[in-house]
Amino acid sequence: MWQVDKNKNEPFYRQVINHIIQEIESGNLLAGDKLSPERKLAEEYNVNRSTIVHALDELVSLGWITRRQGSGTEVASGPLLNRQTPKANWQQLWTSPFLKEDPYIQKLKEIQSNSDCIDLYTGELPKEIIPDFQFPAISWDKVMQEKEKRDITGYIPLKNVISKNLENTLHINMSTQDLLITSGSTQGISLLMRTLLESGDMLATEDPSFLANLPLFASLGIRLIEIPQDNEGIIPKELEWVLINRKIKLLYLNPSYQNPTGLTMPLSRRKEIIEICSKYQVPIIEDDVFSELAFHKSPTTLKELSPQTVIYLGSLSKIFGSTIKIGWLLAPKNIIHNLASAKKRMDSQTEIFPQLLATTALTQPDYQSKQKKLLSQLTKKSTAFEKEASMFSNDWKFQSIEGGLYYWMTYLGKPLKIKDWDLFLQEKVLIAPSFLFSSNCQSFRLNYTRLTENNIQEFFKVLEKITEELKKRH
Repeated sequence: MWQVDKNKNEPFYRQVINHIIQEIESGNLLAGDKLSPERKLAEEYNVNRSTIVHALDELVSLGWITRRQGSGTEVASGPLLNRQTPKANWQQLWTSPFLKEDPYIQKLKEIQSNSDCIDLYTGELPKEIIPDFQFPAISWDKVMQEKEKRDITGYIPLKNVISKNLENTLHINMSTQDLLITSGSTQGISLLMRTLLESGDMLATEDPSFLANLPLFASLGIRLIEIPQDNEGIIPKELEWVLINRKIKLLYLNPSYQNPTGLTMPLSRRKEIIEICSKYQVPIIEDDVFSELAFHKSPTTLKELSPQTVIYLGSLSKIFGSTIKIGWLLAPKNIIHNLASAKKRMDSQTEIFPQLLATTALTQPDYQSKQKKLLSQLTKKSTAFEKEASMFSNDWKFQSIEGGLYYWMTYLGKPLKIKDWDLFLQEKVLIAPSFLFSSNCQSFRLNYTRLTENNIQEFFKVLEKITEELKKRH
């Protein structure tokens, strides 16, 4: 039994905190596991009960455990990387959320290197269906010439192409707006968080949300407030309650083909959300990175409904793959000017070469036909997936999608635990369990685009096997 080192030059309560965190990170303590009562912990660690109380209070404030009267103390659910660690010396600084991963992801990445796994975790299109754009040879002199066509916001020809496309699709007056080119949408999110929020500020988003899986918020001291959603997206009355009772600085939403659930918010719900945020004067960040992967006509964006209060995030990375990391922010001109200046100060300028490639691809005569071919392939894959998944309707629930990369499957049996998801890893099937995005542990995200005619049957055979095992366990 581990006990505090009374000869060590470190407070006893801090030793207890570090030991409990170590037990959670190593997987010896799992989400939902109960800790011993305070008196018993004091005996186990050979310290006073007041020391234990102090340590547990600190762990609650850092997000590692939860304490409820009558229910005891248990390990908190949700992603490990968004929990904070006490920083008292250099050694403890190495526990930064940027340097650690959830144990499940560590195991997943070990399997991912094997060619025989079914990888439905990776958030990209498979290489074989990414459109094959032809790029002409570009000399170094030509690259240097094109660099002169940049300003603080990005490569002007690329901005012009994207602006024209957005003007046609969003139907907004672009004369009041401007674009800032970024190295993918994640850089755009990071830039917004670093410039618009400060340590201690609150950002609201959907629950579950892809943001919960980013270490950025813990490192910046930003509090992520997750708001429940139903099958139409974030719930208006829940949002309004949060805006009344919490000092929310920004609302981040991914209303179309949401990551991780795949849900698309209908127009009526979008109008409700805009009305509530206008009432409480809360700006919105709209993440629309899957807009190029819409099976049918894209829904009306939040940006179109309220151009002056919504910052719009777009990306080409989902259709081009990770080779061309290009995204953009669309916002009122004064906001873009300030963001561009901050981006320059951070020395995080977007390289000219990917901007040249993106411009070339977008201006090719067959861009639209290649995109339509891709969408036809995705629709076919989606239909095939739903046909097979419907056979599991007694045990798993899913909702049809209108585009994007993801399906969200929810187990209808008894509550699952984090360790139950190891069953997928044992079968070399890589998916993203819901505990990576939320405190919920009952669902998983899969990238259906990576299912092929050869492995779709194999995946569902594995799902059938795992379902039977889950029934036995619970």
